[in-house]
Parts: sequence; structure tokens; C-alpha cells
Amino acid sequence: MVNNMVLRKIVKIDEEKCNGCGDCIPNCEEGALKIIDGKAKIVTDAYCDGLGACLGHCPQDAIEIIEREAVEFDEEAVHEHLAAMKKEELAPACNCSTTHAFSTENERASDPVVEAAPQGSTLGQWPIQLNLVPIKAPFWNGADLLIMADCVPVAYPTLHGNLLKGKKIAIGCPKFDNGQHYVDKLTEILKQNDIKSMTVATMEVPCCGGLQRIAELALKASGKLIPAQKLIVTVRGEIQRA
Repeated sequence: MVNNMVLRKIVKIDEEKCNGCGDCIPNCEEGALKIIDGKAKIVTDAYCDGLGACLGHCPQDAIEIIEREAVEFDEEAVHEHLAAMKKEELAPACNCSTTHAFSTENERASDPVVEAAPQGSTLGQWPIQLNLVPIKAPFWNGADLLIMADCVPVAYPTLHGNLLKGKKIAIGCPKFDNGQHYVDKLTEILKQNDIKSMTVATMEVPCCGGLQRIAELALKASGKLIPAQKLIVTVRGEIQRA
């Protein structure tokens, strides 16, 4: 498959500033960045979506978003690339953090299970997936909008009572869905409706940073002044303000 060259936004790394620390690597959910010869570099332009989830994670301020000619972002190639990376991480010889995390949980398997008190659903609309929700709808008007990574409900046990109650929701995964489509659609939702406030709830894992960035870009593009907050849910089900 031949990728066409287009004028688009893409990451640029200043090699003179880069010291090869690697802090940016886990924050690129497409796996587009890699340390090569002691410097962070783009593996291939086709893996970089140009949304800049890696921005703000470089202690040397060596990363910026520029506009230049590059091959088109190839989402299918990214999925194949991430799958290959995952296989490498799960290889028996790999001493990776994923294996350590599972070992830690296995050691705690004998702990007593504490069940949370049952709670009723506070879901206020349907559908809820960002790809499926309508751009213009009565339920958006005057709404407190909750933009949430789709892993959050699994990790956060009191979602309905503490986070979702009284809000309208749009969930998505920045790792597997089209980030630019999310930006465009969310921008139109904010533009065409009277959204009262916006909360972005993501997991503490690096790939979720993309959803925070998507919300920031959409809010800026909408031209609206909407109060916004970011929440981080840990893998242990605790919630923190970003």
C-alpha cells in the first residue's frame, strides 16, 4: 500500500535539545516514537497522528507540533505496529512492567473480596459512544458533559453515584479510534449546543493522555469558554484531579 504525501500536522523533535531520557515514549499511544542512537525519533511518519499527546512530557522541551509534508497517518498500520509491540512485551524472555503488575495482583489473590453496595444506574442518555452520539440533541443543552475513557467504568467502582450522576456522557478510546474524528465531532458538539461544563475522566495509563489532548483541542476549536476539569482514575479505582 502506497501512502500519499500530504500537508499535515506532525511531531518534530529537536535533536539538539533531546537527551534521550525516553519520557515521551510511553505517552505516544501510537508507538510512533523510539530512542534511536540516543535520541527520540519518529519510527515512521505514518504512525504519528499529529495530535501531540507526547507534548508536555519532555523535560527538555524538545518536542513541538509543526505542519509539513508527510505521508498520511495510517491507522491500520498503527494497529499492526502496536500488536507487534504487544507481542514483544509479552514474550517469555521479557522482564516488563506488565508481567510485574500481574504478579503483584496474583500475590494479592487470597485477599478477601469486598463487594461495593449496589447502586442504581444514573445514565441519562443513549447512545454514549463518541462515534455514535448525535452532534445536535436536546439532552446536550445545559448539560454537564462527561468525556470518559471507556476503561474508566471498569476501574472506578462508584462511577454512577460519584461521577456520572447528573451528567451527559461521551466515551471513547484514543488508542483504537480515530483521534482526529473525535476532535472534529466533539468540536461540533461544543459549538452547536449549550454545554454548561466539561469533565474529562481518563485512566492513569499513558494512552489515555490522548483523550485529554482531544478534549483540549476540541474546546479550543469550538471558541467556547466552558469550565473544564480533568480527572485521573488509577488502576486501583482511586480518583485524582489532574
